[in-house]
Amino acid sequence: MSYIDLRGHKVWSVEGEDNGVPLLLLHGGLSSTESFDWQVMPAVGHRFHVYGYDRTAHGRTPVREGYYHFDFQRDEAISYIEDVIGGPAHIIGHSDGGIIALMVALERPDLVLSIIAGGTNYHWDCNLDFFDEPIVISDEDKAKFAERSPEPAYMQEVIIKKAYEVWAKEPNMTLQEISTISCPVLVLNGDDEPFDNHHGLDLYEALPNGRLAIVPGTSHAVLKEKNEICLAIITDFYDHPEMRGEIGAFDELA
Repeated sequence: MSYIDLRGHKVWSVEGEDNGVPLLLLHGGLSSTESFDWQVMPAVGHRFHVYGYDRTAHGRTPVREGYYHFDFQRDEAISYIEDVIGGPAHIIGHSDGGIIALMVALERPDLVLSIIAGGTNYHWDCNLDFFDEPIVISDEDKAKFAERSPEPAYMQEVIIKKAYEVWAKEPNMTLQEISTISCPVLVLNGDDEPFDNHHGLDLYEALPNGRLAIVPGTSHAVLKEKNEICLAIITDFYDHPEMRGEIGAFDELA
Protein backbone atom coordinates (compact mmCIF):
# COMPACT_ATOMS: atom_id res chain seq x y z
CA MET A 1 0.00 0.00 0.00
CA SER A 2 1.56 3.26 -1.09
CA TYR A 3 1.15 6.36 -3.19
CA ILE A 4 2.02 6.05 -6.85
CA ASP A 5 2.38 8.60 -9.62
CA LEU A 6 -0.39 7.92 -12.14
CA ARG A 7 0.34 10.12 -15.13
CA GLY A 8 1.31 13.04 -12.96
CA HIS A 9 -1.25 12.52 -10.20
CA LYS A 10 -0.80 11.15 -6.67
CA VAL A 11 -2.96 8.03 -6.21
CA TRP A 12 -3.16 5.59 -3.28
CA SER A 13 -2.60 2.07 -4.64
CA VAL A 14 -2.90 -1.40 -3.12
CA GLU A 15 -1.43 -4.60 -4.54
CA GLY A 16 -1.79 -8.16 -3.26
CA GLU A 17 0.38 -11.21 -3.81
CA ASP A 18 0.82 -12.42 -7.38
CA ASN A 19 -1.42 -15.49 -7.25
CA GLY A 20 -2.54 -15.48 -10.86
CA VAL A 21 -4.39 -13.35 -13.40
CA PRO A 22 -4.84 -9.67 -12.45
CA LEU A 23 -8.07 -8.58 -10.75
CA LEU A 24 -8.93 -4.95 -10.06
CA LEU A 25 -11.15 -3.84 -7.18
CA LEU A 26 -13.17 -0.65 -7.76
CA HIS A 27 -14.77 0.61 -4.56
CA GLY A 28 -18.09 2.43 -4.30
CA GLY A 29 -18.77 6.13 -4.23
CA LEU A 30 -17.70 8.07 -1.13
CA SER A 31 -15.80 4.96 -0.02
CA SER A 32 -12.28 3.57 -0.38
CA THR A 33 -10.43 0.40 -1.26
CA GLU A 34 -9.65 -0.14 2.41
CA SER A 35 -13.34 -0.47 3.33
CA PHE A 36 -14.15 -2.62 0.30
CA ASP A 37 -11.41 -5.15 -0.22
CA TRP A 38 -12.00 -7.23 2.91
CA GLN A 39 -15.53 -8.00 1.72
CA VAL A 40 -14.31 -9.86 -1.38
CA MET A 41 -10.69 -10.83 -0.73
CA PRO A 42 -11.52 -14.26 0.79
CA ALA A 43 -12.97 -15.29 -2.59
CA VAL A 44 -10.26 -13.84 -4.82
CA GLY A 45 -7.02 -13.25 -2.90
CA HIS A 46 -5.73 -16.81 -3.28
CA ARG A 47 -6.40 -17.12 -7.01
CA PHE A 48 -5.74 -13.70 -8.53
CA HIS A 49 -3.17 -10.91 -8.47
CA VAL A 50 -5.39 -8.35 -6.77
CA TYR A 51 -5.01 -4.60 -7.30
CA GLY A 52 -7.00 -1.67 -5.99
CA TYR A 53 -6.71 2.07 -5.72
CA ASP A 54 -8.52 4.94 -4.06
CA ARG A 55 -10.10 6.93 -6.85
CA THR A 56 -9.52 10.67 -7.01
CA ALA A 57 -11.24 12.45 -4.05
CA HIS A 58 -11.77 9.09 -2.32
CA GLY A 59 -9.90 7.54 0.58
CA ARG A 60 -6.28 8.69 0.57
CA THR A 61 -6.22 10.13 -2.95
CA PRO A 62 -6.54 13.92 -3.17
CA VAL A 63 -8.99 15.98 -5.21
CA ARG A 64 -8.25 17.23 -8.68
CA GLU A 65 -10.33 19.00 -11.32
CA GLY A 66 -13.21 17.03 -12.82
CA TYR A 67 -12.89 14.35 -10.17
CA TYR A 68 -16.41 12.98 -9.74
CA HIS A 69 -17.70 12.79 -13.30
CA PHE A 70 -17.86 9.22 -14.54
CA ASP A 71 -15.93 9.87 -17.76
CA PHE A 72 -13.07 11.13 -15.57
CA GLN A 73 -13.25 8.06 -13.35
CA ARG A 74 -13.40 5.74 -16.37
CA ASP A 75 -10.28 7.33 -17.84
CA GLU A 76 -8.51 7.09 -14.48
CA ALA A 77 -9.32 3.37 -14.32
CA ILE A 78 -8.03 2.83 -17.86
CA SER A 79 -4.80 4.63 -16.97
CA TYR A 80 -4.37 2.43 -13.87
CA ILE A 81 -4.98 -0.80 -15.80
CA GLU A 82 -2.56 0.24 -18.55
CA ASP A 83 0.23 1.67 -16.39
CA VAL A 84 0.07 -0.33 -13.15
CA ILE A 85 -1.48 -3.68 -14.06
CA GLY A 86 -0.04 -3.64 -17.56
CA GLY A 87 -2.73 -5.70 -19.28
CA PRO A 88 -6.29 -6.99 -19.15
CA ALA A 89 -7.86 -7.76 -15.78
CA HIS A 90 -10.99 -9.08 -14.14
CA ILE A 91 -12.86 -6.29 -12.37
CA ILE A 92 -15.04 -6.32 -9.25
CA GLY A 93 -16.84 -3.03 -8.80
CA HIS A 94 -19.40 -2.00 -6.25
CA SER A 95 -21.91 0.80 -6.95
CA ASP A 96 -19.91 3.57 -8.66
CA GLY A 97 -17.13 1.02 -9.10
CA GLY A 98 -19.48 -1.21 -11.07
CA ILE A 99 -20.53 1.73 -13.24
CA ILE A 100 -16.89 2.50 -13.98
CA ALA A 101 -16.19 -1.16 -14.80
CA LEU A 102 -19.00 -1.21 -17.38
CA MET A 103 -17.78 2.06 -18.87
CA VAL A 104 -14.23 0.72 -19.15
CA ALA A 105 -15.58 -2.37 -20.93
CA LEU A 106 -17.40 -0.13 -23.40
CA GLU A 107 -14.41 2.12 -24.04
CA ARG A 108 -11.62 -0.48 -23.85
CA PRO A 109 -12.98 -4.03 -24.08
CA ASP A 110 -9.43 -5.28 -24.59
CA LEU A 111 -8.64 -4.42 -20.96
CA VAL A 112 -11.54 -6.29 -19.30
CA LEU A 113 -11.68 -10.07 -18.81
CA SER A 114 -14.87 -10.15 -16.73
CA ILE A 115 -16.94 -7.92 -14.46
CA ILE A 116 -18.75 -8.37 -11.19
CA ALA A 117 -21.02 -5.34 -10.86
CA GLY A 118 -22.51 -5.10 -7.38
CA GLY A 119 -25.34 -2.65 -6.67
CA THR A 120 -24.78 -1.02 -10.04
CA ASN A 121 -27.09 1.24 -12.02
CA TYR A 122 -26.27 1.89 -15.69
CA HIS A 123 -28.29 5.13 -15.94
CA TRP A 124 -29.15 7.95 -13.52
CA ASP A 125 -32.88 7.68 -14.29
CA CYS A 126 -33.65 4.72 -12.02
CA ASN A 127 -35.76 6.31 -9.25
CA LEU A 128 -32.92 7.36 -6.98
CA ASP A 129 -34.59 9.79 -4.59
CA PHE A 130 -32.11 10.88 -1.91
CA PHE A 131 -30.62 13.93 -3.59
CA ASP A 132 -32.81 16.43 -1.72
CA GLU A 133 -32.09 14.93 1.69
CA PRO A 134 -29.86 16.97 4.02
CA ILE A 135 -26.26 15.85 4.23
CA VAL A 136 -25.55 14.35 7.63
CA ILE A 137 -22.00 13.17 8.30
CA SER A 138 -21.65 10.82 11.25
CA ASP A 139 -18.80 11.13 13.73
CA GLU A 140 -17.48 7.79 12.46
CA ASP A 141 -17.38 9.03 8.86
CA LYS A 142 -15.74 12.28 9.95
CA ALA A 143 -13.07 10.27 11.75
CA LYS A 144 -12.45 8.06 8.70
CA PHE A 145 -12.12 11.11 6.46
CA ALA A 146 -9.70 12.76 8.88
CA GLU A 147 -7.63 9.58 9.10
CA ARG A 148 -7.43 8.87 5.38
CA SER A 149 -7.92 11.99 3.30
CA PRO A 150 -5.17 14.53 2.62
CA GLU A 151 -7.94 17.12 2.19
CA PRO A 152 -9.07 19.52 4.97
CA ALA A 153 -12.16 18.55 6.97
CA TYR A 154 -14.54 20.96 5.21
CA MET A 155 -13.89 19.17 1.90
CA GLN A 156 -15.82 16.11 3.05
CA GLU A 157 -19.15 17.91 2.61
CA VAL A 158 -17.95 19.49 -0.65
CA ILE A 159 -17.15 16.05 -2.06
CA ILE A 160 -20.50 14.61 -0.96
CA LYS A 161 -22.38 17.51 -2.58
CA LYS A 162 -20.41 16.97 -5.77
CA ALA A 163 -21.30 13.27 -5.72
CA TYR A 164 -25.01 14.06 -5.39
CA GLU A 165 -24.75 16.56 -8.24
CA VAL A 166 -23.17 13.96 -10.53
CA TRP A 167 -25.46 11.09 -9.49
CA ALA A 168 -28.49 13.20 -10.43
CA LYS A 169 -27.25 13.36 -14.05
CA GLU A 170 -24.90 10.43 -14.57
CA PRO A 171 -24.21 7.74 -15.69
CA ASN A 172 -25.85 7.79 -19.11
CA MET A 173 -25.21 4.36 -20.58
CA THR A 174 -27.94 2.89 -22.78
CA LEU A 175 -29.08 -0.73 -22.97
CA GLN A 176 -28.01 -0.75 -26.60
CA GLU A 177 -24.48 0.14 -25.49
CA ILE A 178 -24.62 -2.43 -22.68
CA SER A 179 -25.54 -5.09 -25.26
CA THR A 180 -22.10 -4.70 -26.87
CA ILE A 181 -20.22 -5.82 -23.73
CA SER A 182 -19.10 -9.34 -24.58
CA CYS A 183 -17.12 -10.39 -21.49
CA PRO A 184 -18.83 -12.35 -18.69
CA VAL A 185 -20.66 -10.00 -16.31
CA LEU A 186 -22.26 -10.91 -12.99
CA VAL A 187 -24.91 -8.45 -11.80
CA LEU A 188 -24.98 -8.87 -8.01
CA ASN A 189 -27.67 -6.84 -6.23
CA GLY A 190 -29.56 -6.74 -2.99
CA ASP A 191 -33.34 -6.94 -3.22
CA ASP A 192 -33.66 -3.49 -1.61
CA GLU A 193 -31.31 -1.36 -3.69
CA PRO A 194 -31.83 2.43 -3.85
CA PHE A 195 -32.77 1.97 -7.52
CA ASP A 196 -35.67 -0.04 -8.98
CA ASN A 197 -35.21 -3.79 -9.08
CA HIS A 198 -36.26 -3.84 -12.74
CA HIS A 199 -33.31 -1.54 -13.50
CA GLY A 200 -30.89 -4.26 -12.42
CA LEU A 201 -32.91 -6.84 -14.34
CA ASP A 202 -32.81 -4.69 -17.48
CA LEU A 203 -29.03 -4.42 -17.12
CA TYR A 204 -28.73 -8.20 -16.87
CA GLU A 205 -31.10 -8.85 -19.78
CA ALA A 206 -29.10 -6.52 -22.04
CA LEU A 207 -25.80 -8.31 -21.38
CA PRO A 208 -25.08 -11.02 -23.96
CA ASN A 209 -22.91 -12.91 -21.46
CA GLY A 210 -24.59 -11.94 -18.22
CA ARG A 211 -25.46 -13.64 -14.94
CA LEU A 212 -27.85 -12.31 -12.30
CA ALA A 213 -27.89 -12.75 -8.52
CA ILE A 214 -30.35 -10.89 -6.29
CA VAL A 215 -29.68 -11.64 -2.64
CA PRO A 216 -32.83 -11.54 -0.48
CA GLY A 217 -33.04 -9.42 2.64
CA THR A 218 -30.23 -7.10 1.67
CA SER A 219 -29.73 -3.47 0.76
CA HIS A 220 -27.11 -1.64 -1.29
CA ALA A 221 -24.59 -2.99 1.25
CA VAL A 222 -25.24 -6.55 0.06
CA LEU A 223 -21.56 -7.57 0.20
CA LYS A 224 -21.41 -6.59 3.87
CA GLU A 225 -24.84 -7.81 4.96
CA LYS A 226 -24.71 -11.30 3.39
CA ASN A 227 -20.99 -11.71 2.89
CA GLU A 228 -20.81 -15.51 2.97
CA ILE A 229 -23.57 -15.85 0.38
CA CYS A 230 -21.92 -13.25 -1.86
CA LEU A 231 -18.53 -14.94 -1.57
CA ALA A 232 -20.10 -18.24 -2.66
CA ILE A 233 -21.73 -16.53 -5.66
CA ILE A 234 -18.46 -14.81 -6.60
CA THR A 235 -16.51 -18.08 -6.29
CA ASP A 236 -19.03 -19.90 -8.48
CA PHE A 237 -18.80 -17.15 -11.10
CA TYR A 238 -15.04 -17.60 -11.40
CA ASP A 239 -15.23 -21.40 -11.16
CA HIS A 240 -17.72 -21.56 -14.04
CA PRO A 241 -17.04 -18.74 -16.51
CA GLU A 242 -18.91 -20.57 -19.24
CA MET A 243 -22.61 -19.93 -19.84
CA ARG A 244 -24.85 -22.56 -18.21
CA GLY A 245 -28.55 -23.28 -17.76
CA GLU A 246 -29.12 -24.84 -21.16
CA ILE A 247 -31.23 -27.87 -20.07
CA GLY A 248 -34.48 -25.99 -20.27
CA ALA A 249 -36.89 -28.97 -20.33
CA PHE A 250 -38.67 -29.61 -17.05
CA ASP A 251 -38.75 -33.37 -17.59
CA GLU A 252 -34.94 -33.42 -17.74
CA LEU A 253 -34.82 -31.88 -14.26
CA ALA A 254 -36.93 -34.62 -12.65
